[in-house]
Amino acid sequence: MRVHVVGTGLIGTSLGLALTRHGDEVTLEDAVPTHAALARDLGAGRLPAPGEELSPDLVIVAAPPDVTAACVLSALERWPAAGVTDVASVKGAVLAALRSAGADLARYCGSHPMAGRERSGAVSGRHDLFDGRAWVLTPTDVTLPEVLELVTSVARAAGAAVRRLPPEEHDRAVAAVSHVPQLAASLVAARLETLDEAAVSLAGQGLRDVTRIAASDPHLWTQILAGNAGAVREVLAALAADLDGVVAALAALEGGEDAVGARGTLARAMAAGNAGQARIPGKHGAAPTAYTTVRVLIPDEPGQLGRLFADIGEIGTNIEEFHLDHGLGQPFGLAEVDVVPAAATDLAEALAARGWRLHG
Repeated sequence: MRVHVVGTGLIGTSLGLALTRHGDEVTLEDAVPTHAALARDLGAGRLPAPGEELSPDLVIVAAPPDVTAACVLSALERWPAAGVTDVASVKGAVLAALRSAGADLARYCGSHPMAGRERSGAVSGRHDLFDGRAWVLTPTDVTLPEVLELVTSVARAAGAAVRRLPPEEHDRAVAAVSHVPQLAASLVAARLETLDEAAVSLAGQGLRDVTRIAASDPHLWTQILAGNAGAVREVLAALAADLDGVVAALAALEGGEDAVGARGTLARAMAAGNAGQARIPGKHGAAPTAYTTVRVLIPDEPGQLGRLFADIGEIGTNIEEFHLDHGLGQPFGLAEVDVVPAAATDLAEALAARGWRLHG
């Protein structure tokens, strides 16, 4: 397939890397020529020769959300025989702008790969960024079947699992599973800005997990949130109501009064969190799986983490999840190796036999 990628940031470059490895012919374009040149040098595709007339089968717009609709409209006009998709994380606003401009929606199919990193730019691109990730297609009622098939083929070639949703349903879904979590992480991380060093030094893996995505690009996320303002506001309003209940319960307990029902409010909030977390899909989108954690103390020395992975590989156990936490002022780290329950005991015994210290 001949694919032309417009926009060579993280997503555009990662797409180029994935599709080039798949054997597709990928050409690259960016409003900033040096960005496109960098993506080319990283192996994401080639730059068109001066004066070259491209004839892509599919144009993928991977531009920032505030210019996505304009780039899609331009692509539809420049390549009247090509299908066009965009990978913006908000679909309703883009579609509304295209309709307002009288675009040929028969050759357009919006899409959104549910993949990303807290780092941005071509240099952060990865060919495996989309492996096992959902890629949502949001065709209109006039999208041509052949265009839908083109976008489906590209998503699968990049390693993604294809889903299909109406644009408005997509926007409501990502508000809950992506946009509000980003805001929540940023708001929690913001509490650390004025915290004294002694307090920050106590941070553990839980805080790192919650705030990891707070390192994301503020400019990009402002555009995303603005483009999905209505759906995000609805989820935040419900979250705010829950927070008000928790704050009221804590205030009652703090006041030393009988506080009837306050502990129940806190318990229900935590239990609801348990229930929601249990619904998050497991590995490769499969049903959620309860893993068993084997905790291993790792000396803070070069090569020790590699040795642990090598030993686990030789033992023959598959790692489902992995976390590494560093003890405050301690010369070791705590590795949490999540495995299927049936493998946990054998792994722990085999690691102990190889001289590893286990914890818990």
